[in-house]
Amino acid sequence: MTDRDKFLDDRIRDIINTYIRETESDLTPVTRHAPPSRLIEEMDLSLSREGCSLEALYTFIEEYLKNSVRTGHRQYYNQLWSGFSLPGLLGEMITALTNTSMYTYEVAPVATILETELVKKMGGLVGYPDPEGQFVTGGSNGNLLAMMIARNRERADARRKGIRDGQRLVAFVSDQAHYSFEKAANVIGIGSDQVKKVPSDIKGAMIPEELEKMLEDTMEQGLVPFFIGATAGTTVKGAFDPCESIAAIAAGYKIWFHIDASHGGGVFLSPKWRHLTAGSEKSDSIIWNAHKMMGLPITCSMFLVREKGHMLQTFTVSGTDYIFHDHELGVHDLGPQSLQCGRRVDALKLWLSLKYYGDDAYAARIEKFFALSAYAENIVTGHSNLELMAERTSVNICFRYTSPHIRDLNAFNKKVREEMASRGLNLVNYAFIGCDLVIRLVLLNHEAEKADIDRFFDNFIRTAEGLLEKGDKRGLS
Repeated sequence: MTDRDKFLDDRIRDIINTYIRETESDLTPVTRHAPPSRLIEEMDLSLSREGCSLEALYTFIEEYLKNSVRTGHRQYYNQLWSGFSLPGLLGEMITALTNTSMYTYEVAPVATILETELVKKMGGLVGYPDPEGQFVTGGSNGNLLAMMIARNRERADARRKGIRDGQRLVAFVSDQAHYSFEKAANVIGIGSDQVKKVPSDIKGAMIPEELEKMLEDTMEQGLVPFFIGATAGTTVKGAFDPCESIAAIAAGYKIWFHIDASHGGGVFLSPKWRHLTAGSEKSDSIIWNAHKMMGLPITCSMFLVREKGHMLQTFTVSGTDYIFHDHELGVHDLGPQSLQCGRRVDALKLWLSLKYYGDDAYAARIEKFFALSAYAENIVTGHSNLELMAERTSVNICFRYTSPHIRDLNAFNKKVREEMASRGLNLVNYAFIGCDLVIRLVLLNHEAEKADIDRFFDNFIRTAEGLLEKGDKRGLS
């Protein structure tokens, strides 16, 4: 029997099933929290000229899984994604097995059809009647593509000649927007200083009146507003910008209106919560990460444009006849409208997931996330030593532990977080609201229940009280 014959034998199935079962267990630590020195010492990281056996690969895979953070664990809250997707895993396996690229129909016929259909479906959920789009490498990439299209729309010759001459272009996002907008401004040549931050309200949503005031001030200075980026689900507070009002402003000034719905796009699937994105159908483009609220394996990001033609006009170049040929199937090729050349098949895992679960199950899932978040918020507001640091809009709960005996609340809460992680109890992130460090709890694991939220807060409060009893001088008065 060859190694290829053995590849999917009982051993590898057992390894995968064991990992999944362990991750589902409350007794399994979320993370080993191992420092680099221990991993280097414990794991066989050697690469030899002679290679190794398949058995040695299996052993390494077991070590890899043992030392990896279990992001599917019900106590994993560290990022804007969590959980495990069976159809997503199947999609990734088949994607790797077929190993093709999304540039031509000829080499990716089924994947091309699936992606085309998903663009129609997901664009329809946003409210785009006849959209174009494609799967990209993430939310940051989608924001970059939107800004490139907007730049070329404003300066038709920018693609060939650049933007060295003429008035400076200015983009507008909220002060809670993702940092990728500044990176995109750097890439497209306008400079990150030309990304203006519009003030947000107490919930973290952009204030439309402030946007309009800044637009007027910018034009009075002889600068050219060319891009407005709203956010549907900010990274810290989980806020949704008022897209209806922003869309009206963008239309009035004839400015490209983009929505970063990387985090919050899942609400399009929920009749109960999609009102948070009211006005999104009037946007010019949107990025939506299905690997966040929808729980697909990373990455699974859709960039969608309301009107067809912008992507091809912005991204097509000459010298591609070695790959894009003039034949009847060429009209189905997705490569000419892509910034990338080679592009992996990310559509399959989303298509399989929608096929398996259906829209109704996803709607119920999104509504469950919001219900669990409200439950967690009530725990915070009902405990004398927990302080809610931002009014909750969606699935992000920002809070901290307080006590008159704590000298440095920032240092203390960070210590609580690190202590829990070092013991593998959970993994939850922290962020800053102004100068205040807050624990940012994000509830996006579809298998989580109220008991898991109770467990998290029990561990958090117990850990904090333990540090207080020890009199940890780093955080106590």
